[in-house]
Amino acid sequence: MEMLVLKLQLVSLKSFSPLLPLILNFGTKSVIGTEARGVYNAGQAEGMTFWAPNINIFRDPRWGRGQETAGEDPLVNSKYAVSYVRGLQGDSFEGGGLVGDRLQASACCKHFTAYDLDHWNGVDRFVFDANVTLQDLTDTYQPPFHSCIQQGRSSGIMCAYNRVNGVPNCADFNLLTKTARQKWNFNGYITSDCAAVAIIHDKQGYAKTPEDAVADTLKAGMDVECGDYLTKHAKSAVLQNKVPISQIDRALHNLFSIRIRLGLFDGNPTKLKYGTIGPNQVCSKQNLNIALEAARSGIVLLKNTASILPLPKSTNSIAVIGPNANSTSKVVLGNYFGVPCNLVTILQGFESYAKNSIYHPGCNDGIKCVSAEIDEAVEVAKKVDYVVLVMGLDQSQERESHDRDHLELPGKQQELIKSVAKASKKPVILVVLCEVKLDLK
Repeated sequence: MEMLVLKLQLVSLKSFSPLLPLILNFGTKSVIGTEARGVYNAGQAEGMTFWAPNINIFRDPRWGRGQETAGEDPLVNSKYAVSYVRGLQGDSFEGGGLVGDRLQASACCKHFTAYDLDHWNGVDRFVFDANVTLQDLTDTYQPPFHSCIQQGRSSGIMCAYNRVNGVPNCADFNLLTKTARQKWNFNGYITSDCAAVAIIHDKQGYAKTPEDAVADTLKAGMDVECGDYLTKHAKSAVLQNKVPISQIDRALHNLFSIRIRLGLFDGNPTKLKYGTIGPNQVCSKQNLNIALEAARSGIVLLKNTASILPLPKSTNSIAVIGPNANSTSKVVLGNYFGVPCNLVTILQGFESYAKNSIYHPGCNDGIKCVSAEIDEAVEVAKKVDYVVLVMGLDQSQERESHDRDHLELPGKQQELIKSVAKASKKPVILVVLCEVKLDLK
């Protein structure tokens, strides 16, 4: 089923508008929350637990998953977490709590904690040990999760793969129980990241046996895992007296309490609080307009030489050149996405604007641009009134499990830009599609 795909967090937050997060995520007009429930009510979703938002601190601009976050600032991430969680779960900005503690959908703040590396310089997230001072942990990494739980009232959190000061996050009693549950009064469920329990034994060597890994995580306060390690080894861990039944009971209580709050045991769903949200509220005109406004307000204009923008309506010919000019999912949609309602590429947009639009990819191998047809692109640029270069990154360059090595444009993109700009009749319009920082010098 098609549904709204909003541009990633960093684009929305570049708008510097305090209203945008409210429009997207608060109250009865919550786009994310209503569409989530609408898809579920239409029978097109397997459940109502959503593993979002990602509120890790984006400290190193080369991190592949930084695009999923709200940036490097703890305060911005904290405010974003509250906004996202309340909107998804059905709360309101005006201060009213969840009606009857019922959930429109279940949010899950991730990845708890100090996770900002996937695979770099021979080290991956599965074995990474983040050495973090107490001050840095308190001032930088923990505030978004504290806000997510106390102000956002999230019903879920996810513990991260990595270790912090030697202890795996999913096996850290001080983190999951003493901090989240006891100090911050968290009353939801805690899940592991996918295969994180297995990694504690298989890759980190922190647990001596699979049963020890199960015991360490359940005793730390984790309730459920993404994976099958508990399915395989929880029974033997109980039989070996490594896990008391009380820990199993606690985990089940935390999990089923969320299902109850979602109304999954309350009979006919159409008669419940969120039962009337249907397909007509998915990809609605109002929601599409909000998505358009989010994209527009997140665009950053760095330079406008000779006031070349906006282009005159009398523009007759445009050359749209570059590996991202006609790109779809790899750059436009981001890391995780569903089927979008209406996807329009930059090329398609210009084709509807100018009578004569000429397209040239510039690079033979997409964003990597190891091989480029620079001479052909130059000849195209000479024929038209205006030239639009559409460069940047996509998910082949940065994503989950893949960090960048540098901040420059890939391959021959820079050479392509310089050559086309030199041949163009007027200053070229450079459009850079990316979610993160690039060195454009």
